[in-house]
Amino acid sequence: MTFIRSLAIGTFGALFGAFALTVPLFVPVTPLQAQDDPVIARANGVDIHQSDLAMAEDEIGSNIPNMGPEQKRQYLVTYLADVIVLSQAAEQQKLGDSADVKRQLSFDRNKVLMEALLQKAGRAAQTDDALHKVYDDAIKTMKGEEEVHARHILVPTEQEAKDIEAALKGGADFAKLAKEKSKDPSGASNGGDLGWFTKDQMVPEFSDVAFKLAKGQISDPVKTQFGWHIIEVEDKRIKPTPTFEQVKPQLENYVAHRAQAELVDSMRKSAKIERLDQPAAPPAAPPSPMLNPAAPVKK
Repeated sequence: MTFIRSLAIGTFGALFGAFALTVPLFVPVTPLQAQDDPVIARANGVDIHQSDLAMAEDEIGSNIPNMGPEQKRQYLVTYLADVIVLSQAAEQQKLGDSADVKRQLSFDRNKVLMEALLQKAGRAAQTDDALHKVYDDAIKTMKGEEEVHARHILVPTEQEAKDIEAALKGGADFAKLAKEKSKDPSGASNGGDLGWFTKDQMVPEFSDVAFKLAKGQISDPVKTQFGWHIIEVEDKRIKPTPTFEQVKPQLENYVAHRAQAELVDSMRKSAKIERLDQPAAPPAAPPSPMLNPAAPVKK
């Protein structure tokens, strides 16, 4: 079980589940803007900073054609210059006074403010104590999980698998045969080496056999949806517990995510939100005296 999966399905699973259902937006926590933010270009007297290029790339990154770093930089500068020049022309035509534009500007401003608040909450939550507490709690929930280091040779037919099994039991080298015979694309390059894996990382038919084999043992032919396999187990172990430093980025994301979810939940509970497109809900009926344990019993 990976460390992040232990967070998701262990002690903190309920929090992740609630967040996924109620908060579709997760605002990544970005570093505070560096003091050194050079001016890259200028359009009609308006400075374009390095940080502006970063924001533009976040905005249109998926639409940027495949190009080299310098070409992409020029593309972003041109995009920002267009934004400045065209927005100035729109201002001259008083387009900012229209109701639709004002509504869009208000929406965009609210969205930027919301994201700034969520980022602030996420950064504030990422204290060393908080990260270590999440790590320590997750480690407590992790159970020792067995891993196997194995090789395999994949062939289309059972008879080919039986022939390979016989050759191996006669002393043939497994890695050499894998390079020569295996239909697994990686077999030719690494001798069929699958590395370390847990039981749930392979299809059940393969895992069931691999995890029953002893170290150094070779399997009989095993059929899966991919074909016929011969498996050799090189080693077994209990999966090592990841160190704090190895999973620190996951911890930072989790702690920020949790803080943002808690902030949104708190703000929703304290806000007055009205649905004007639906009939008002009828007021709740007062509790029946017969069901009130504090009411006096009449004789």
